[in-house]
Amino acid sequence: MQFENILFGFTFYYPLFMAYVWIIGGITYYLRYERRSLRITDAMSELTSQPPVTVVVPCFNEGDNIKDVVDALSRLNYPDYEVICVNDGSTDNTGQILDDLMTYYPMLRVIHQAHNQGKAVALNTAALVARSEFLMCIDGDAILDPDAIPWLLRHFQKGPRLAAVTGNPRIRTRSTLLGRLQVGEFSSIVGLIKRTQRIYGRLFTVSGVVVMFRRRALLDVDFWSPEMLTEDIDISWKLQIHHWDVRFEPRALCWILMPETVKGLWQQRLRWAMGGIQAIFKYGYVFRHWHLRRMWLVYVEYIMSVLWAFSMGTVLMLWFVNLFIDVAPHWQVQIIPGWHGVIIGTTCLLQVMTGLILDRNYDQKSFRQFFWMIWYPLLYWTVNMCTTIWALPKTILRGRKKRAVWVSPDRGIGPGNAANESMIKRAPTINPIQLKDTI
Repeated sequence: MQFENILFGFTFYYPLFMAYVWIIGGITYYLRYERRSLRITDAMSELTSQPPVTVVVPCFNEGDNIKDVVDALSRLNYPDYEVICVNDGSTDNTGQILDDLMTYYPMLRVIHQAHNQGKAVALNTAALVARSEFLMCIDGDAILDPDAIPWLLRHFQKGPRLAAVTGNPRIRTRSTLLGRLQVGEFSSIVGLIKRTQRIYGRLFTVSGVVVMFRRRALLDVDFWSPEMLTEDIDISWKLQIHHWDVRFEPRALCWILMPETVKGLWQQRLRWAMGGIQAIFKYGYVFRHWHLRRMWLVYVEYIMSVLWAFSMGTVLMLWFVNLFIDVAPHWQVQIIPGWHGVIIGTTCLLQVMTGLILDRNYDQKSFRQFFWMIWYPLLYWTVNMCTTIWALPKTILRGRKKRAVWVSPDRGIGPGNAANESMIKRAPTINPIQLKDTI
């Protein structure tokens, strides 16, 4: 009975406790930092200088997206920047499109790598040839907000030990239930967690899709690690372990494409889970060093989330087995929600509401997805639980030295799926490839 109480108690109370931690942390961050920055109407006015910036875009089979990405980068509100696109062995027409784009965008430089070597290698290659001290890194499908550079850069001018500032990724794919749920997820989970961890002073990870680095800090930690499946988690830990600071800037927006099929979502979350577990294995030594104690809480929180996935899986297994075999008659295994389910569901919706309210200043249409979020615990908790359970043995069997190469992700159900393009405030665009065809 004692084991039963511990198992069910942890399965129920852990997500409940963490939800209120993130809610309180997000509100605290807003009152301490975010509310003040919302009074600023011009990010450029916050800069004491305007140093050159290099925007790095690693690409693998991004032929459908790269034209829009480069076009958006050509209209950033910053006077001195270059763009480096690294074509990492793409098998589609990405390389040809990039070569054509250089004719029309003088700030663009293209690096072609003969073979697929992974995102970390692509980032390392660009960092070595960049002309700037500050590297703005985005993905090959990401539409960067015109004011993103000054919002991120202003932090570096106030903190000499600041290594990285991560921005606020927003979901473009919203025409399906999966897409709409991810809008709420990125506000209620990703956004609130980063706000809360920023209050504590340590982030588990930057968002690799939109982040600015100080190159001197990257050099200090030997840049990105090619064997890590999630290079953004690994570089975050490497920098903070070497006593560099990492921050979050919610006003630095980046509009991204996300999976809208169950298969695509599974593959993405499995890679995220394996990357997190890789980092836990790699950096377990932090507990042997008192000077790394500020990383302990971040480490323990992730371990607890992994334990929760296994405990929830155990509860589901016991419920299923007891349907056929009365293996534990004194165990009251119940899946159909009772009072505890109502409490968790209500707390989940409160967490989502808090995140969406905090992000309403940057994504005014995001709150429309709130009423879809009733399905979030059923769908995403199940996916995250299953991917975490599967990721542990898969990560162990994979080994530590195998290089992490690109796998083409699910970008949504099609170009028309970016149905909310109007939410991205952009000037009318002339497609340079089409322009070339008319000359």
